Amino acid sequence: MKIHEYQAKQLLAKAGVAVPTGIVAKTPQEAAAAFTQLGGPLAVVKSQIHAGGRGKGRFKEFPQQAGVLLVRSAAEAQDQATRMLGQTLVTIQTGGEGKQVSTLYVEAGLDIARELYLGIVVDREAGGPVLIMSSEGGMEIEEVAKHSPEKILREPFCPDAGLMPYQARKLAFKLGLEGPAIRSAETFLRKVCRFFVDRDCSMAEINPLVVTKQGELFALDAKVTFDDNAAFRHEDHKALRDLSEEDPFEVRAGNTGLSFVKLEGNIGCLVNGAGLAMSTMDLIKLHGGKPANFLDVGGGANVDQVTEAFRILLSDKEVKAVLVNIFGGIMKCDTIVEALLSAYEKVGFNVPLVVRLEGTNVDVARKMLTESGRPIISATDLTDAAKKVVATLKA
Repeated sequence: MKIHEYQAKQLLAKAGVAVPTGIVAKTPQEAAAAFTQLGGPLAVVKSQIHAGGRGKGRFKEFPQQAGVLLVRSAAEAQDQATRMLGQTLVTIQTGGEGKQVSTLYVEAGLDIARELYLGIVVDREAGGPVLIMSSEGGMEIEEVAKHSPEKILREPFCPDAGLMPYQARKLAFKLGLEGPAIRSAETFLRKVCRFFVDRDCSMAEINPLVVTKQGELFALDAKVTFDDNAAFRHEDHKALRDLSEEDPFEVRAGNTGLSFVKLEGNIGCLVNGAGLAMSTMDLIKLHGGKPANFLDVGGGANVDQVTEAFRILLSDKEVKAVLVNIFGGIMKCDTIVEALLSAYEKVGFNVPLVVRLEGTNVDVARKMLTESGRPIISATDLTDAAKKVVATLKA
């Protein structure tokens, strides 16, 4: 689950992590009032969308205008907010369609001396969280890794004990910090690592992490993603979810208990088991097709869940064919066929359908398909299924 920058900073502030003072604005008038309330000579007006690269992004309606802007008066804040709210911001992470801006964050300016990069992820090789830092703040970490890998510092830390003081000081020295900045870094780094663990984050990124001329560290930006599997431990996270930023198909699937990810292809996939779903998509690609989604109905899905899965697939206008690949273990093949035939009655298939079944009650399921009289294409194995579904698009 992703959250907005302003939400991340509110949570970071509660955890004792230093962030600039900021105010949320939903209208141009609120943006002007926020500038006045902050009381400084300048402020930053930031578009709030679930994507990085906002500072370099541009609005479709105003190609010269970036998604993050400095302003020096309340009138200027109001004017810029008028241009930003309700408009579509395109960044390197949104793709060409962009995302609509409905919220702004007006933040007090800082006297910045240096910009650094900070990120925390769960590293499988390290078997725990790893703090990543670089002197190249403000740049995409992928670009730094590609062109200057020696500038990336990695520090694994224990989730229980957190980042130790000596680890924080070691990073500070390697980054070239001095005097008050070293003391500030020790406090800042330890608290942000504790925040990562306590909030069950899967990723946290502060880019840039700035050092002021007074030697204090502040999170100038904040991108945080929570681990959905730990949501039951954090009731307060539910209120942070912005459904307008999420794919509507993925929201529908999640509400039904299905694992669904929208992709860019035109072959809808309905599979039970994440590994089998990945293999199915690989074979579709191997034989010249493009999967439209990852959809795992799981091992214990019922007829209603599978029927809704078909509804989601068929409501996607990009889907031109559907491949059902079921290996019945806990999930019975006849349950899938019952749902499939129910979907025919309730939703109606208007695209070719290829079905490959194997496992529990497969003979009963195949008989149900044969006796249904529906124009369903049967496949003997996964390779056969992939070839047949791709062939339907070439016919």
